[in-house]
Amino acid sequence: MTTIRTLAIVALAVAAPWTLASEHLVAQKDKSFSTKTLNIKVGDVVAFRNDDAFSHNIFSLTDAMPFDLGTYAGGQSKTVTFSKAGKFEIECAIHPDMRMVIHVAP
Repeated sequence: MTTIRTLAIVALAVAAPWTLASEHLVAQKDKSFSTKTLNIKVGDVVAFRNDDAFSHNIFSLTDAMPFDLGTYAGGQSKTVTFSKAGKFEIECAIHPDMRMVIHVAP
């Protein structure tokens, strides 16, 4: 009985950080991000919503966690779950002046 209780407590402790994750919205409008800097925690989700009438392609080439959301049209959103701590430089491949930084704390 004690072993089962211990295993249950360990399982909850491991799962708990992911259940407390937050979702953050970064809109794209007029070829710019709604914020230049975003501070989040490991496990948080960032939704990149395209509020423009044309496509964007959001990516990060940061070695800690590179990603490329691909091209998506106005009215669509794509999400990224940040599973690692660090500083992430985010850009649009179509509009190179669109840049932001996401700081992910442990």
